[in-house]
Amino acid sequence: MRKSNKQAEKLWTKDFILVSLINFLLTLIFYLLIVIIAVYSTDKFQASVSQAGLVTGIFIIGTLLGRLFIGRVIDDIGRKKTLFIGLTAFVFTTLLYFVSFTLPLLLLIRFLHGVSLGIASTATGTIVAQIIPDRKKAEGIGYYSMSAALATAIGPFTGLFMMQHTNFELIFLLCTLLSVVCFSVAFLVEVPALPILTTSTKEKKFSLADFVEPKALPIALVAFIVALCYSSVLSFINSYAIEINLVSTASFFFIVYAVAVLVSRPFTGQLLDIKGANYVMYPAFVFFVIGLITLSFTHASFSLLLSGVFIGFGFGNLQSSTQAIAIKLTEPHRMGLATSTFFIFLDGGLGFGPYLLGFVIPIIGFRKLYIILGFVVLLTALIYHFLHGKHSLKIVSSISKNNA
Repeated sequence: MRKSNKQAEKLWTKDFILVSLINFLLTLIFYLLIVIIAVYSTDKFQASVSQAGLVTGIFIIGTLLGRLFIGRVIDDIGRKKTLFIGLTAFVFTTLLYFVSFTLPLLLLIRFLHGVSLGIASTATGTIVAQIIPDRKKAEGIGYYSMSAALATAIGPFTGLFMMQHTNFELIFLLCTLLSVVCFSVAFLVEVPALPILTTSTKEKKFSLADFVEPKALPIALVAFIVALCYSSVLSFINSYAIEINLVSTASFFFIVYAVAVLVSRPFTGQLLDIKGANYVMYPAFVFFVIGLITLSFTHASFSLLLSGVFIGFGFGNLQSSTQAIAIKLTEPHRMGLATSTFFIFLDGGLGFGPYLLGFVIPIIGFRKLYIILGFVVLLTALIYHFLHGKHSLKIVSSISKNNA
């Protein structure tokens, strides 16, 4: 049965809410485990600092490989079937934490857990891009990615709280239960069938385009650089807070960040859909720069939390906007690959950033690092302008004509 025009334009459908819930829970489990797993490996296996870092980081390597593989075949397998494959593997690998008897086995479990997240989250991102109406793509992506923003605040808080008041087995049990909830909810999601492709579109030739979406690469590069800059905050804010004696305040940093994202995204998503990407991207770059500079000069609780607000307005909206741009530039049958391409670059920045910046921090310190990264974000705004910004108005006008 065909949907009416009114139904087709509706954003808050049952499927949109359910897929956003799955994304929220997957991200929450990821962030919950990432704050406790290094301590777990040190306590249980007497792992060194570098080994504990590897236990943390190998998850992201697995996620990247999962995305790289599944982005190429998601539409051959089917989007809902891919979601079930990812979630089944996610439940199974979460259960494996209970039998992580050696450090090498824990490393293998973390890697496989990352692969399963890469598959499942690429499926959710692709499905949600498919079910969001064309005229509300950026608004919908903004609301969808708010589920991840909430998880980045609730996940670490839950992990740290449970680590102080319970044991690791209970933490793993909670993660297992939440992953089972994800799997169960997926049964209720309905994914519309894709249009049948012509023979020429289906033609298979081995090329780079089999693994990444070329149209998404320029904006994915922008996402990579800003994610690398944000990784300095995500990974080192607690170490920086210890250095400046603001540890108690730092625990609220990501709560403030999440609130800023929640407040701004409903407006920025609509603005991107109506006016175009530049109206959101350029101010977001400026906010991100202000946040990093404020962070570099902070000596008090107020300025530390204020930097969280600016970074939320900045990186929080850059993340959702670059994802929306990547999808808007891509044909429907290539959305899976575009989503995969975007997240490969985003996760790459978040995953490899701490490793690369870790070499710089002992030499220049945190304050100078955040100042330098502020200038890097400014330079990225210039890169964005030449890669996409100067073409943005033409793209918006062309999309508007097509939708008219």
